[in-house]
Amino acid sequence: MPDVVLPVLNEREAIPWVLERMPPGFTPIVADNGSTDGSGDLARKLGAQVVHEPTPGFGAACFAGLTAATAEIVCFMACDASFAPRALPRDRPAPVTVKIEGNVSTTDGTQPPPLRRLEVALNRHGRLFSQGLPVCRAAELQSTSTQQALARCRGAFVGHGSFHTSLQFGASPLIPSDGSILAFNSRKGGGPAILLHLYGTAPVHATFVLSLAITHRDDGDFGTVLSMRIPRIAGVGSITGIELEVGRRYSFRGKTRSYLSASCAAPPGFPGTIFPFLRGSFVFAGGRTFSTPLVDNCQVR
Repeated sequence: MPDVVLPVLNEREAIPWVLERMPPGFTPIVADNGSTDGSGDLARKLGAQVVHEPTPGFGAACFAGLTAATAEIVCFMACDASFAPRALPRDRPAPVTVKIEGNVSTTDGTQPPPLRRLEVALNRHGRLFSQGLPVCRAAELQSTSTQQALARCRGAFVGHGSFHTSLQFGASPLIPSDGSILAFNSRKGGGPAILLHLYGTAPVHATFVLSLAITHRDDGDFGTVLSMRIPRIAGVGSITGIELEVGRRYSFRGKTRSYLSASCAAPPGFPGTIFPFLRGSFVFAGGRTFSTPLVDNCQVR
């Protein structure tokens, strides 16, 4: 049976709810990343294996949990990726909003390698519907601030968030840089896509427009795949964190539509289920690759 790594930072209130829903045979490993609310002690009292990782960062906590795991199959269950609402119909899709958060860090605290390619595969019981939404084109977003981008493509708006990077110029110290993200409905190669507009103001004003291609697979747990290539950031730059919330309701042909929707595929007779919500695959400079599923849960309504 799999080991399930749960990176934790001050999640005392959520831990009992998560652990009591762990399927029989799955072994929870709580990787405490410096909690000050007693998360680790509570998890241990509730029967979870607990490891402590003092180096800040989601990646460091995941690595500590992975190192402690002994099973042939290891899952990662994060409080950082989720969808709402959790109560969904069993037999038809209902509107949802998806929230994704992730951090990239090294175990020794040095600058992580640049991310070159990102792929996010969503569970096939979710779907993306964009018919009737206006389309935003990359040319409309070039050299624009967050406010200007929203003014030009407001009709195609489907999400928002923030990003964090670490920049280094020559031998200078690392410079942290943060900014905002807007997500817009778009098209690429004749198929659906999402445009991500990234805008930062420090150390200089800069705009990046990235295209997430959307494809579909006919088999396996994951039916919708979002993928993109990450351009080189000026100097030596690394993406160290991203938060993104995607979801929108809109009217089309007299009906209310949802950009994202999902059903809860619990077996007959079961009130809910734990399932692989998404799988993230990351390719870094030098060819290093990391892929992990994120597990979540839903209840039938």
